[in-house]
Amino acid sequence: MAEGAEEGGLVFHPMDQFIIKPLFGGEVTWYTPTNTAMWMGFSIIAIIVLLVLGSRHRAIVPSRSQSIAELAYGFIYKMVEDICGKEGLRYFPYIMTLFMFIVCANFLGLIPTSFTPTSHFAVTVVLALAVFITVTVLGFVKNGAGFLSLFWVSSAPLALRPVLAIIEIISYFVRPVSHSIRLAGNVMAGHAVIKVFAGFAAIAAVSPVAVLGITAMYGLEVLVSFIQAYVFTILTCVYLKDALHPHH
Repeated sequence: MAEGAEEGGLVFHPMDQFIIKPLFGGEVTWYTPTNTAMWMGFSIIAIIVLLVLGSRHRAIVPSRSQSIAELAYGFIYKMVEDICGKEGLRYFPYIMTLFMFIVCANFLGLIPTSFTPTSHFAVTVVLALAVFITVTVLGFVKNGAGFLSLFWVSSAPLALRPVLAIIEIISYFVRPVSHSIRLAGNVMAGHAVIKVFAGFAAIAAVSPVAVLGITAMYGLEVLVSFIQAYVFTILTCVYLKDALHPHH
C-alpha cells in the first residue's frame, strides 16, 4: 500500500485505467491477447449487432436498432456526398466503417470498468496512418503528378508560392499526427477527469460536489464520444476530397 494511504491520505491514479494488461497473465507481446484487443473486438461485435442484425428485417416501421442504423448510414452518406461529391461515394463503406468503429469504441468505453481503445495513441495512430496512406496513394493514382498541385497555391502571388508550398508540405505530413492526437487526447482527458472526481467522492466533505462533477463530466463525455468520431470522420472526408480534387 502507498505511504499516503497508510497515513489516511487519498491515493488514486487516474491514468491506471489506460494500462494495457494481458487477459491471461504474463508479459505483453505483439501476439498477447490484451484488454484493448478485447474491447476492440466488442466494438466490432456491437457494429455487427447494430448494422447487420438490427436492420436485417428492413421493416417499414423500423425498430429502434434499425432506426439508429439508418440514421448513422444517412448521416455519413450525406457527409461524404457533401464534402467529396458523388465521386467520393465509392469510398463511403470505408468511411462508414471508420466512424462506426470509433463511435462504438468510445461509447463502450463509457461503461464502468471497461477499457477505451481510442484513448491509446497506438490505436488512433494506426487509424490516422491508414487514412493518410490511403488518400496519398489514391491522390497519385487518380491524378498522377498532378496531385502535387495540392501543395502549389496558384492563387497566391508568385513570390509567395514556394514558401507556401513548404508550409503546405509540412502541414500535409503533420496530418496523421494531429488526426490521431486529437481523438486520443480528448478521450483520455475526459476519462482521467472522471477518475479524479471519483477519487474525491470518497471524501465525505466533498462527495456531493464530486458526484455532481462525475455526472456532469459523464454527460459531457457522451457528447465528446460522438463529436470526436464525427471530427475524425469529417477530416477523413476533407483529406479524401484533397486526393480527388487536389487543385487549389
